[in-house]
Amino acid sequence: MIKTLGEQLVSMKALTKQKLNALEKQAQEANSSLTDYLITEKIVSEEIIAQAFADILSIPYLPRINEDTVNTDLLSKIPFKFLKENTIIPIKTPDLTIVIANPNNYQALDEIRILLGETALLTVSTPKVIHEAINKFYPLEGTKEMIKELGEAEKLEEEAVEFGEIAEGDLLGMAQEAPIIKMVNHILFQAVKQGASDIHIEPLEKELNVRYRIDGILHIAFSPPKRIQGALISRIKIMANMNIAEKRKPQDGRIQIKIADKAIDLRVSALPTIFGEKIVMRLFDKSGGFISIEGLGFSKRDYAVVIQSIELPNGIILVTGPTGSGKTTTLYAILNRLNKPDVSIVTVEEPVEQQMNGIAQVAVNEKAGVTFASALRSILRQDPDIIMIGETRDQETAQIAIQASLTGHLVLTTLHTNNAPASITRLLDMGVEPFLISSSVTCIMAQRLVRKLCPQCKKAYKPDEAMIKSLGLTVKEAQKITFYKAVGCNECNNTGYKGRLPIFEVMQMTPEISRLTIEQADANRIREAARKDGMTLLLQDGIEKIKEGLTTIDEVLSVAANVQTKIE
Repeated sequence: MIKTLGEQLVSMKALTKQKLNALEKQAQEANSSLTDYLITEKIVSEEIIAQAFADILSIPYLPRINEDTVNTDLLSKIPFKFLKENTIIPIKTPDLTIVIANPNNYQALDEIRILLGETALLTVSTPKVIHEAINKFYPLEGTKEMIKELGEAEKLEEEAVEFGEIAEGDLLGMAQEAPIIKMVNHILFQAVKQGASDIHIEPLEKELNVRYRIDGILHIAFSPPKRIQGALISRIKIMANMNIAEKRKPQDGRIQIKIADKAIDLRVSALPTIFGEKIVMRLFDKSGGFISIEGLGFSKRDYAVVIQSIELPNGIILVTGPTGSGKTTTLYAILNRLNKPDVSIVTVEEPVEQQMNGIAQVAVNEKAGVTFASALRSILRQDPDIIMIGETRDQETAQIAIQASLTGHLVLTTLHTNNAPASITRLLDMGVEPFLISSSVTCIMAQRLVRKLCPQCKKAYKPDEAMIKSLGLTVKEAQKITFYKAVGCNECNNTGYKGRLPIFEVMQMTPEISRLTIEQADANRIREAARKDGMTLLLQDGIEKIKEGLTTIDEVLSVAANVQTKIE
């Protein structure tokens, strides 16, 4: 009678009988087979599991895969994705042999035998050994076939991706590297198609990962063979007008492409790591235009405060929040509203993320001596009506911004603070006089981004009492709300979410808040005064979005629960 993997591990003294019984229950709770559970949870070492399989099935255990046993013609018959997903590889020893990590994966064994078209011996090895062999030996010539297997729903035509200015010599020089060109095209095409905001190409010790940031969350898209790393990164660096010979210093560049008549601007950053250069590309859809203030999703009260503030001839409007909370999008929405032929608008940004017609945009370049403060001084001599400062990060910039507002300019800028009231404390910490803050700042907006529920698959449910209390609601209040949870479908890539929306906290500089600012009151007192004046906290605005069926409790709590703005 053939032993199970668990029984074999007990006989090898890798597990006790009691431990095996406990693991069988855990596997059942995780809706997994014991074999898969042991492998994925790494409860027992990969080597012991491989040896156990070898003993059970009386097949050889292969501790390593040597180069002389690998046949690239053989490998090119099997799709790269299939090999990686099933942790399987064919070799010659000299007989045709299939090496697999889990011999119980009968479907994969049947499929690879059909693809190879001949009988083969079976041996077992560890996932680490097999993945290293796939990454190291999978033929570069097979990249074209690999692209077809990487999840592309429709055929990527040669003309589907059009590049901006690329040196002619590059295209000629890369002619024999056509698979790499196709690979880069594919990476960009899929990123745009899936609505990614960033592409991460990350070299690790034994593999290369391509990840997409979709709705603020990073997802592994695929792992190309490690051996194409150099060619892939060089191709991107050439397209971004970077120095391909320089691999020790960080570099920045830009790529302009057109995908299916959609103009895309890519900001490219190369960072040297111990395993090679990491590339991150930020995508900007230039054909999409700018979002309107109405499209940001302000409540009626917040919208009225923002419109009143931006229509003033002078003053400072602050937008606060952590990196990636949508501050720049909000600023561009305001600028788009203010951008008229009879108004002079100048921005200073690091870097200029999106180009807007009719506005003078200055990029910070510290090497050339162009800092926020120095650019701001020069801008004030350019007779502007409205100034946008990408970030107020020091006393000098804050002082110039305040002086600009007091001399008749409308100033828009960002700060890194947790909430709206804390922005006043932050400016005081920078050394700005309290009477200057109270007389120049007109409106402060704190914001966060939460993922929007996919309308196709969201499902109503009743959250438990602890979740309701974490929102600051009573059970009675919660009974009037229909709560939804994320499920996942093809429409949203099985995430349950599609797109993001902001939640806001908008504080107006009222006489009471102005008085507290001059007194240098702490953020808690300012917050209480702002709430009495009608300010909605981030958490409260998030609850309103939950009531509208737009997002989930988890999303709101993930961005607003740790902010010092609890509802009393």
